[in-house]
Amino acid sequence: MVVSTMEPLAWLRKQLETADVDLLREMVSTFIAALMGAEADALCGAGYGERSPDRVNTRNGYRSRRFDTRAGTIELEIPKLRSESYFPDWLLDHRRRAERALVAVIAECYVKGVSTRRVDGLVKTLGIEGISKSQVSEMAKSLDESVAAFRSRPLDGAPYTYVWLDALTMRVREGGRIAQPSAVIATAVNADGHREILGLDLFTSEDGAGWTQFLRGLVARCLSGVRLVISDDHAGLVAAIAAVLPGASWQRCRTHFVRNLLTRVPKSAQPFVATLVRSIFAQPSMGEVEAQHARVLEQLAERFGAAAELLADAREDILAFRLLPVEHWRQIWSNNPQERLNREIRRRTDVVGIFPNRDAVIRLVGSVLCEQHDEWAVARRYMSAESLAKARMTVIEGESAEEVMPALVAAG
Repeated sequence: MVVSTMEPLAWLRKQLETADVDLLREMVSTFIAALMGAEADALCGAGYGERSPDRVNTRNGYRSRRFDTRAGTIELEIPKLRSESYFPDWLLDHRRRAERALVAVIAECYVKGVSTRRVDGLVKTLGIEGISKSQVSEMAKSLDESVAAFRSRPLDGAPYTYVWLDALTMRVREGGRIAQPSAVIATAVNADGHREILGLDLFTSEDGAGWTQFLRGLVARCLSGVRLVISDDHAGLVAAIAAVLPGASWQRCRTHFVRNLLTRVPKSAQPFVATLVRSIFAQPSMGEVEAQHARVLEQLAERFGAAAELLADAREDILAFRLLPVEHWRQIWSNNPQERLNREIRRRTDVVGIFPNRDAVIRLVGSVLCEQHDEWAVARRYMSAESLAKARMTVIEGESAEEVMPALVAAG
């Protein structure tokens, strides 16, 4: 940048004669440039371009910085020195305020699933030369406090009539290899009828011990009133549910079951079989559900014996819902909160691909869950509080009033 050496009066007259510039902004810009140039010369021990035995440093170009004023935005050219650095502290605030905003932007981009390359492009538009992956990770750590508070909060929305449990495999770098721990998530319907995310954890392997520890942690945070748990047919998980949540019935997740069933039929027949099996869950009453199950079983046995065998063996596991209020199971099958949540998590995590460590998984998935939890809290009720209360009071034929079957509690 070249600083004008014109006499101040001559310069002012020239600016007044030209009507294509903003006089005040030009005056402020020129004045600031002169002050910064003087300071830079003082640090160098000699003027710009001056040869002097007293020189201790030299100029090394300029770096641009936008400066917002009441006269408008001024494009400053801050002198750079070849050694050490120069910054006009009397004018600018070392990006403290802007840095806080940038951290929030970078963290939000991280949560939204924006790749590191795209984040790098974003920060360049903000006037920064670039940002490394490690810097992105450091900025994203600003989310850790809120995620930790969310994961450890008391569960004060009991009774949680229906609970969904599921696990998603993640890819993480550990010890020079790619590990695949499981992110386990618990979702529920609380006493008010709103959906609520109960917890998140990361398992090295999805076994009974891990699930037991996870469920005990939820109970310690006041999880109670569970009547029906919906999950995949994982032996360790089913055993953990029976051990930690006594009195709660278990419903095998329809989505997972259909996927497992379709592996036993040819690919060309999978759409037909999937539609056939789903018709079991679309019946209006308990009797018709059982009758449709028998009809589907008979049709599958004619062509797909292996699929029919699985459907017969899983009868009680997949039909636990039939004792629930009809309006509840219709809502659950038409709007499964866990499956929708899983898709949203996958949408965000697929962009990352391989996480640098386990903390990064908890940070991103936890932030997505926090976001979804807040949206559910202000959304329409998933089920009415009145219908939930009525379902909890329903007594199965042959049981005492004290042994209300958890399956009666709306599930899905």
